[in-house]
Amino acid sequence: MKLVTYAAGTGPRVGLMRGETVRDVGFDGDMVGLIERGASVEEGEEVTPRPRLLAPLRPRSLRDFLAFEGHLKGAYRGLGREIPSEWYSVPAYYKGMPDTVIGPEDEVPWPAYTDQLDHELELAAIIGRRVRDVRVEDAAGCIFGYTIWNDLSARDVQRREAPIGLGPGKAKDWDGSNVIGPCVVTADEFDASAARMIARVNGEVWGESSTAAMHHSFADMIAYASQGQTLHPGEVIGSGTAAGGSGLELDRWLQPGDLVELEIEGIGVLRNTIGAKEM
Repeated sequence: MKLVTYAAGTGPRVGLMRGETVRDVGFDGDMVGLIERGASVEEGEEVTPRPRLLAPLRPRSLRDFLAFEGHLKGAYRGLGREIPSEWYSVPAYYKGMPDTVIGPEDEVPWPAYTDQLDHELELAAIIGRRVRDVRVEDAAGCIFGYTIWNDLSARDVQRREAPIGLGPGKAKDWDGSNVIGPCVVTADEFDASAARMIARVNGEVWGESSTAAMHHSFADMIAYASQGQTLHPGEVIGSGTAAGGSGLELDRWLQPGDLVELEIEGIGVLRNTIGAKEM
């Protein structure tokens, strides 16, 4: 199934996407509530006119990993760093802020403190049930579904913050710095092993990759994150940027008014326009 959150007259509602149409699922709650309760999805009436899609969920948490070696090689070169040997055995992550999430077709804010805004093409898995200390071989069964994540970055700020060693701060955190959507595809209908990934800016392909190139699997990442800690339905696990999925690797930078389209085979296209730089 492809599940969406759409803007209804009474507030956000969960819907089922069928082609270009949206049908209400008859659930009086948000996406996280639907996942948590294991609520059945009923295909109701088509919503007309076609509603505006919102971010499919407000995540309980955001954990972003670094699964693609190809991206790291290009990105770290651009940041003046080398891939540490530990990366090959440790699926490390940083934590994002759920309140920064916006959705498909929303304009991406450009904060005043950066001159180098960059997109990042990522696949994201959504936890479907409570787990703790889950084994790698069981971890994939914890996934409810998948979506696309554009983890935007202020690269000039990232270069200043990185030497401190605490991970990204204002390089990643501002209102609208995380875009999720356009839908959630349930795990039973998505093959995460070899999905094609494409990043386009103004219709031009900037990068292509595949989930087959991930060094760390989602099972690896979930098992690592769940060590000694309970993961809850609605938490989001990011793959990290695909090879070629950012401008940093190409030394190409977004400009106000650019149309960014991130596509993952089997999910769809996450499309956003870059806003004017704030004064």
